[in-house]
Order: sequence, then structure tokens, then C-alpha cells
Amino acid sequence: MARISEELGIHVITLYKWRKTWRLQGEVVPASEKEPEGWSAADKFTVVLETAGLNATELSAYCRERGLFPEQVSRWRQAATDANAKPVLTMAEQKELEKLRALAEDPRYAQRAWELQQARAREDAVASTTLPGDRGLAGSGGVSGFGGRDARQDQ
Repeated sequence: MARISEELGIHVITLYKWRKTWRLQGEVVPASEKEPEGWSAADKFTVVLETAGLNATELSAYCRERGLFPEQVSRWRQAATDANAKPVLTMAEQKELEKLRALAEDPRYAQRAWELQQARAREDAVASTTLPGDRGLAGSGGVSGFGGRDARQDQ
């Protein structure tokens, strides 16, 4: 900023204010002179959002203006997609987790909270290893071939 201020004859505080205003408006204005790969996650995500509806020609022009490569934007887009691949907790799950944490802090309920967490972890592990259409342990509640009982009762 100091170098730009000297070159253009604009006070450095004015430059910082302009940069802050542009960032608030969603413009990609890196906080440093780092190469694009060193930009913050927020700056990279802004690029992904700004380029979402661009065709190949428009994307190339956008990248030229900002010193980027279309491949970088593609990688950042994939990283944003991958970051959201794992589902986040629902509000009900978040509240349940908070209750379990509160119980775990209370010595009277610590053992029970730990048991509930372990049971949930086992259920999640079984559910994640069952193939679609498989009616095994994590099936849709059908008879599993164990004397007419659901296999989950045996755990």
C-alpha cells in the first residue's frame, strides 16, 4: 500500500478505505500482494461466485484482468464443492450434541452421555458401511433372517 500510495500520490489511509469498500461490495481485492494461490479462502470463494455464470470466453477475460488462470478458478470451485460434500448438522442434531456436551460435564450424567455418544457412533458406522439396497444391519427395518427380529436389536 505504501508503494502504491507513493506512486499515485494518494494517502495510504484512503487506499485502505477504498480496498475495504470494494471488499464489502464483493470485489476481489486481496489483502496482500500474494500470488492468487496465497489469497484467503474468502477471496477465492468470491472469485468462484463471480465466475459461476460465465462461459469460457468470459472466464478467460475475467482471469486475464485479475492475473488468474481458468485452471485455478476450476480448482477453487472444486475445493468449495468438496468442502460442502459432508452434510452439516441439522438444528435438531446440533441441539442434541449440545445437550450431550452439557451432560458430559455433569459427573452424574457423564457415563450415560458417553454411552449415548458411543451408540450413535456405532449406528453411524454401520449406516455408512451398508450398501444401497442392502437390508442388512442398517436396512429399512425389514426382517433380516435372524428369527424374525431386526438385527439391530441384537447389538
